Amino acid sequence: MKKTTKTDAAKPAKATTPAKPASTPVKKTKAPKSETPSSIAPSVTTSTAPAAPAVKETAAAPLSTTIVAQIDVGFGNTLFVRGEGPGLSWEKGVALDCVADDKWSLVLGETSKPLVFKFLINDQTWCTGDDYVAQPGTTLTVTPAF
Repeated sequence: MKKTTKTDAAKPAKATTPAKPASTPVKKTKAPKSETPSSIAPSVTTSTAPAAPAVKETAAAPLSTTIVAQIDVGFGNTLFVRGEGPGLSWEKGVALDCVADDKWSLVLGETSKPLVFKFLINDQTWCTGDDYVAQPGTTLTVTPAF
Protein backbone atom coordinates (compact mmCIF):
# COMPACT_ATOMS: atom_id res chain seq x y z
CA MET A 1 0.00 0.00 0.00
CA LYS A 2 1.04 3.41 -0.80
CA LYS A 3 1.36 6.11 1.71
CA THR A 4 0.24 9.53 0.83
CA THR A 5 2.16 12.44 2.07
CA LYS A 6 1.28 16.01 2.25
CA THR A 7 2.87 18.25 -0.36
CA ASP A 8 4.82 21.35 0.36
CA ALA A 9 1.95 23.42 -0.94
CA ALA A 10 0.21 23.10 2.35
CA LYS A 11 3.19 24.49 4.27
CA PRO A 12 3.22 28.17 4.91
CA ALA A 13 5.89 30.10 2.97
CA LYS A 14 8.89 31.32 4.85
CA ALA A 15 9.02 34.99 5.52
CA THR A 16 11.78 36.69 3.55
CA THR A 17 13.33 39.99 4.26
CA PRO A 18 12.53 42.62 1.67
CA ALA A 19 15.38 43.73 -0.62
CA LYS A 20 17.18 46.85 0.46
CA PRO A 21 16.23 49.87 -1.62
CA ALA A 22 19.06 51.49 -3.56
CA SER A 23 20.70 54.34 -1.70
CA THR A 24 20.30 56.74 -4.67
CA PRO A 25 17.15 56.56 -6.70
CA VAL A 26 17.78 56.16 -10.42
CA LYS A 27 16.24 58.90 -12.52
CA LYS A 28 14.71 57.89 -15.77
CA THR A 29 15.51 60.17 -18.69
CA LYS A 30 13.85 60.27 -22.01
CA ALA A 31 15.89 59.24 -24.99
CA PRO A 32 16.41 62.07 -27.48
CA LYS A 33 13.84 62.25 -30.20
CA SER A 34 15.08 60.60 -33.32
CA GLU A 35 14.85 62.29 -36.66
CA THR A 36 11.72 61.66 -38.57
CA PRO A 37 12.10 59.44 -41.59
CA SER A 38 11.19 62.32 -43.92
CA SER A 39 14.28 64.33 -42.86
CA ILE A 40 16.75 61.51 -43.48
CA ALA A 41 18.06 61.25 -47.02
CA PRO A 42 17.84 57.78 -48.50
CA SER A 43 21.13 56.09 -49.27
CA VAL A 44 19.83 54.03 -52.16
CA THR A 45 21.55 54.56 -55.49
CA THR A 46 19.51 53.76 -58.54
CA SER A 47 22.15 54.49 -61.18
CA THR A 48 24.54 51.77 -62.27
CA ALA A 49 27.01 54.17 -63.98
CA PRO A 50 29.94 55.39 -61.86
CA ALA A 51 29.68 58.96 -60.60
CA ALA A 52 31.83 61.58 -62.35
CA PRO A 53 34.59 63.10 -60.22
CA ALA A 54 33.78 66.47 -58.70
CA VAL A 55 35.32 69.45 -60.49
CA LYS A 56 36.85 72.10 -58.25
CA GLU A 57 36.58 75.72 -59.23
CA THR A 58 39.94 77.43 -58.95
CA ALA A 59 40.90 81.06 -59.04
CA ALA A 60 42.83 82.33 -62.03
CA ALA A 61 46.49 81.42 -61.70
CA PRO A 62 48.76 84.42 -61.21
CA LEU A 63 50.94 85.13 -64.24
CA SER A 64 54.00 87.31 -64.92
CA THR A 65 53.47 90.25 -67.26
CA THR A 66 56.11 91.86 -69.49
CA ILE A 67 56.00 95.50 -70.61
CA VAL A 68 58.14 96.49 -73.61
CA ALA A 69 58.53 100.10 -74.81
CA GLN A 70 59.84 100.89 -78.31
CA ILE A 71 61.34 104.38 -77.87
CA ASP A 72 64.69 106.13 -77.93
CA VAL A 73 64.75 108.39 -74.85
CA GLY A 74 68.24 109.75 -75.59
CA PHE A 75 71.65 109.01 -74.17
CA GLY A 76 71.80 109.26 -70.35
CA ASN A 77 68.02 109.09 -69.85
CA THR A 78 66.08 106.21 -68.30
CA LEU A 79 62.52 105.10 -68.92
CA PHE A 80 60.32 104.50 -65.87
CA VAL A 81 56.82 103.15 -65.36
CA ARG A 82 54.24 104.00 -62.67
CA GLY A 83 50.85 102.43 -62.12
CA GLU A 84 48.74 99.79 -60.39
CA GLY A 85 49.94 96.23 -60.04
CA PRO A 86 52.63 94.17 -58.33
CA GLY A 87 55.64 96.37 -57.62
CA LEU A 88 54.03 99.48 -59.15
CA SER A 89 52.76 102.66 -57.58
CA TRP A 90 51.59 106.03 -58.87
CA GLU A 91 53.96 107.88 -56.46
CA LYS A 92 57.34 106.41 -57.47
CA GLY A 93 58.40 104.84 -60.76
CA VAL A 94 60.20 101.58 -61.52
CA ALA A 95 63.05 101.73 -64.05
CA LEU A 96 62.83 99.59 -67.17
CA ASP A 97 65.87 97.68 -68.44
CA CYS A 98 67.46 99.01 -71.63
CA VAL A 99 67.72 95.97 -73.93
CA ALA A 100 68.56 97.88 -77.14
CA ASP A 101 69.10 101.49 -78.30
CA ASP A 102 65.36 101.98 -78.65
CA LYS A 103 63.90 99.11 -76.61
CA TRP A 104 63.09 98.99 -72.87
CA SER A 105 61.66 96.02 -70.96
CA LEU A 106 60.22 95.23 -67.51
CA VAL A 107 58.90 91.92 -66.17
CA LEU A 108 56.38 92.47 -63.38
CA GLY A 109 55.48 90.02 -60.63
CA GLU A 110 52.68 87.53 -60.80
CA THR A 111 49.14 88.84 -60.75
CA SER A 112 45.70 87.72 -61.82
CA LYS A 113 44.39 91.27 -62.40
CA PRO A 114 45.11 93.63 -65.31
CA LEU A 115 47.94 96.17 -64.85
CA VAL A 116 47.35 99.89 -65.42
CA PHE A 117 50.44 102.06 -66.03
CA LYS A 118 52.11 105.04 -67.73
CA PHE A 119 55.70 105.74 -68.82
CA LEU A 120 57.95 108.55 -67.59
CA ILE A 121 61.37 109.77 -68.70
CA ASN A 122 63.73 109.93 -65.70
CA ASP A 123 60.67 109.42 -63.47
CA GLN A 124 59.69 113.07 -64.09
CA THR A 125 58.17 113.63 -67.55
CA TRP A 126 54.89 111.75 -68.16
CA CYS A 127 54.02 110.29 -71.55
CA THR A 128 50.97 111.72 -73.33
CA GLY A 129 47.68 109.92 -73.81
CA ASP A 130 45.61 107.52 -71.75
CA ASP A 131 46.87 104.94 -69.27
CA TYR A 132 48.05 101.64 -70.73
CA VAL A 133 46.44 98.35 -69.65
CA ALA A 134 48.23 95.00 -69.79
CA GLN A 135 46.44 91.71 -69.21
CA PRO A 136 48.14 89.23 -66.83
CA GLY A 137 50.53 86.77 -68.44
CA THR A 138 50.97 88.80 -71.64
CA THR A 139 53.78 90.79 -73.22
CA LEU A 140 52.58 94.26 -74.18
CA THR A 141 54.74 96.24 -76.61
CA VAL A 142 53.92 99.94 -76.95
CA THR A 143 55.47 103.09 -78.43
CA PRO A 144 54.83 105.90 -75.95
CA ALA A 145 54.81 109.53 -77.05
CA PHE A 146 56.29 112.39 -74.98
